[in-house]
Amino acid sequence: MNRPFIIDYDRRQRLGFDEVIYGESKSINLLLGLLAEYVNRNQNVLITRVQHKKGKALLKKHHSAFFDKESGIFMLKPLEGNDEVKRVGIISAGSSDIGVANEAYYTLTYMGIGAEIIQDVGVAGLHRLLDRIEDLRTYDILIVVAGFEGALPTVVGGLLPQPIIAVPTSVGYGTAKNGKTALHAMLTSCSNGITVVNIDNGYGAAMSAFRMLNLKK
Repeated sequence: MNRPFIIDYDRRQRLGFDEVIYGESKSINLLLGLLAEYVNRNQNVLITRVQHKKGKALLKKHHSAFFDKESGIFMLKPLEGNDEVKRVGIISAGSSDIGVANEAYYTLTYMGIGAEIIQDVGVAGLHRLLDRIEDLRTYDILIVVAGFEGALPTVVGGLLPQPIIAVPTSVGYGTAKNGKTALHAMLTSCSNGITVVNIDNGYGAAMSAFRMLNLKK
């Protein structure tokens, strides 16, 4: 019988990073089967968008694994403390955005890139952002996560020179439209050169940063 999955073990050779598994649409049994493949190879793996129920089920089988319920990030082997220089600053507009910020953070950590989350510095509390400007200058790349009207990346882009990757989130009332308003605002930003990924796509933002940093090696 053919296996219901094929792992792309050659991805690191082609692209410089291993395959990452998207977990949201996969069953628990399929994920357990995939994890068994990695266990047999004594290899770690990152799974994104694992719902809480699935995460608990996977932990019952893999007791020493890591699961972050805020972001749905699952790793077969927990990572040791990252002593890497913090090259990416992840700016979160509000605490409601923390799941997306965590997804970016843990993805970068898995990829061996030092990162740090600066939480709750959105435009409604602009003084908190301004208090951190000098700290933010120290990062090579900034990932800016925001919902509601999605204004934070434009503000950051007008204050700081680094590459900025904007992530709209599905946070906000009514006409926020599950992140579409923030997405459109970021796409039409008047701050030059901002990169925008899809709604709630912290993983995509992290991988964009990873690719940019690989060019500097």
